[in-house]
Amino acid sequence: MHDIAEDLPIKRTENPFATKAHALKRRDRITSIVLRLTTYFILACAGYIFVDIIVKGAPVVFKGTPPFINVPFLTQSPETLMTFETADGEFHKMDFSDYSQFKRDFPGLKIVEEHSHAFSGGGILGPLVGTALLTGICIVIALFVGLTTAIYLNEYSTKGRFMDAVRLAIMNLAGVPSVVFGLFGLGLFCLVAPVITTTPMDGKFAIPLFLGGNFLSFQGWGVSMLSGGFTLAVMILPVIIAACEESLKAIPMGFREASFALGATKWQTIAKSVLPYAFPGMLTASVLGITRVAGETAPIMFTAALSHKDKLPWQDVNSIGGFFSQSVQAMPYHIYTVAARIPQSEYTQPMQYGSVFVFLILVMLFAALSVFLRIHYRQKVKW
Repeated sequence: MHDIAEDLPIKRTENPFATKAHALKRRDRITSIVLRLTTYFILACAGYIFVDIIVKGAPVVFKGTPPFINVPFLTQSPETLMTFETADGEFHKMDFSDYSQFKRDFPGLKIVEEHSHAFSGGGILGPLVGTALLTGICIVIALFVGLTTAIYLNEYSTKGRFMDAVRLAIMNLAGVPSVVFGLFGLGLFCLVAPVITTTPMDGKFAIPLFLGGNFLSFQGWGVSMLSGGFTLAVMILPVIIAACEESLKAIPMGFREASFALGATKWQTIAKSVLPYAFPGMLTASVLGITRVAGETAPIMFTAALSHKDKLPWQDVNSIGGFFSQSVQAMPYHIYTVAARIPQSEYTQPMQYGSVFVFLILVMLFAALSVFLRIHYRQKVKW
């Protein structure tokens, strides 16, 4: 008997998961292409900047003859560059100290045309030393305060509105512009910070200490490396606190519970069972944060930096207090000075690009150091 159902056409069932709207596919493809091109454009701009700095700055630092490094550029402080032409048509270019000696050696030589280019001669030793000192003070203060604050917030504090408000305030401080921190440091550390002295400044509040006629005078530390270091430390504290607290939160609670079960105290648990495992993340974030503040211009411009200083900080200083009370040069402020505050010419470009190139190398070394330390300590501590 013939089955009528065999003669009926077979009805195919459509895939319910198949996309019917081809316009959505095209839109998704276009969006993907736009995002990819935007990423490539940003990378191309960053690459162009880096290549331009390397091409123009590397010849200032390196040279083709032994010792292959421009040692005077790294071992001399900035000077005024003098360019002049003598009566016989010979052109000269030399630092101001060499120019002064040249005039003493040839007193009868007639100079036809003379031009000076501020901060474009000499080297960058002074700014390098000042940046290192400011960063060192910042590290000591920010790491100690940031680490202890993070430990308290994560391990000792109780949950509540007050602690939530504290954490919110820390997050908000991380987004405050650097110029605001600079003005804060100027007002607090430069003008109001307490100083122990026998001769308090007129018009400043002072408290007698009855010890050798000393007073605790709130007259500030002035424009000094101490003011600059404290200002940078305050600026980077929110980043370090947040990073350290997140590293502590990443440690499982089982580590703490096991330590408590063995009879350890709260601090023994933190020191032996928490901090060793959180240390790699805390160290990496701290190094990257310090790298960021080393390149800030506004805070040190208000509190610590000078555009020019003849002597290094340790020269002609008789006490530790006198050492830290000095103003210093700094790489960010030096770069700002030679790039924006003096007339630009072909004679100022070597100092500009050479300084930026050296500073870029230092930042890259700090970033590489943070990555190395993170890998090194994570291999030693596994859980």
